[in-house]
Amino acid sequence: MSAGSSMRSFRFGRGLVAIILFVSASCAVKDPPDLATIKKESALPGIPLGWTTIGPDPGLVVAGWIASFGDPQLSAAVAEGIANNPDLRAGAARVEMAMLSAKLAGAKLWPSVDVLARGGGKLSGDNSGLQGGVLSVNWEVDLWARVRSGRAAFAADAAASALDYEYARQSLAGAVARLWFLAIEADLQAATARQTISDSEELVRLAQARSDVGVGNDEDVYVARANAGTYRDALRQIEASRTEALRALELVIGRYPAAAINVAAQFPGQPPAVPVGLPSDLLERRPDVVAAERRIAAAFHRIQEAKAARLPVIGLTTGVSSISSELFVLKDRDNPVWNAGANLLMPIFRGGALKTQVEIRTVEQKLALAAYAGVGLRAFGEVENALTSEMVAREREQILAQTQADNQRAFEIVRTQFDVGKTDLRFVSQRQLALNATRSSIIRMQAEQRVQRVNLHLALGGGFEVPPQP
Repeated sequence: MSAGSSMRSFRFGRGLVAIILFVSASCAVKDPPDLATIKKESALPGIPLGWTTIGPDPGLVVAGWIASFGDPQLSAAVAEGIANNPDLRAGAARVEMAMLSAKLAGAKLWPSVDVLARGGGKLSGDNSGLQGGVLSVNWEVDLWARVRSGRAAFAADAAASALDYEYARQSLAGAVARLWFLAIEADLQAATARQTISDSEELVRLAQARSDVGVGNDEDVYVARANAGTYRDALRQIEASRTEALRALELVIGRYPAAAINVAAQFPGQPPAVPVGLPSDLLERRPDVVAAERRIAAAFHRIQEAKAARLPVIGLTTGVSSISSELFVLKDRDNPVWNAGANLLMPIFRGGALKTQVEIRTVEQKLALAAYAGVGLRAFGEVENALTSEMVAREREQILAQTQADNQRAFEIVRTQFDVGKTDLRFVSQRQLALNATRSSIIRMQAEQRVQRVNLHLALGGGFEVPPQP
């Protein structure tokens, strides 16, 4: 090819590139459906203006709920779990992979540049003596936004993965807090059981003394011993539950499960009522709900990608080469040689594969819409349940507090009657059992209120702040 023809070919190619770039610019990536459209197409039921459970007034859900319990040990345990939990580290790696996949998908938008070099003499490999180099540039013109739609889909997937990680991060904080409160509850239940055992052993001694002086009988002694044994067995079960809770807590925060972690001796104070916001806010704030919305966007972009795959593909090529030989004279020695061109690939018949691919992507979007509705409904249900459960636990604690006072007084009366021989041990045992059950229930309700407060924060999608580790 002569230098003149090479320049004409180059100018033609440059003009063709300009035309194609102009046409391509008009084929922008379409926007995915907005939140209002998603709500409608996902068949999400009508969202009320407020929560059906009577609770705190609506307000802005803020971060920092771990610190609101006022327990520095709990805050430190959460920070340790965020830093060391292996599942959370795996989630961070998945986010990184998703972001790199989005970056890789966008690489197709840029031209590919390759260089081929060849040495003369023995370096040529075939003793031809040819030497020189070729620089080639190839570019697939994204005329119908196929590549850009694919990149947008991967970007939406990456955003969903990042939101999944944030949801896992919040869930881990909630798991640490719940196990922390359960371990404290087990300690308090064990203390109550030890006190009950002490009272039972005192009854055993009293029953034995009454039997020895002839005002009692052996049945009372055996009943007292059996009751004391029952309480010892209950204490052993509580201690086993405490050990399991501590080991579960250590596993979550990334420690060896030795049941050696120290938790607080008492429950932290219950934080003030948390603003719950409006139900509709949940769809824009909670990480797993927003992640489901991003997956709808990814499915939408993949439909556009599949549709564009049915249209012609235009590629541009250009290059420059310079080749010489030490053994013979080349016919055309104009160096360097420039070239430019274009190619067109038009799918004619693929056995219906391209059309079916569009249909598959359309069904994937339907699945994403259904999943969004499911996640949204679950989120609403979790908020309503947490509000109700905390309110019920608080009311039950108040009822049980009065019940405990009544049982305590009844136990003291029947104990005095037993001491003076006016009643037998059966009534004392019944009153003691009722008092012990009430004490245990109050501790359970105190733990339940704090666990449900954790569940409420997670259900609302409220963030938290991890304090720095010492």
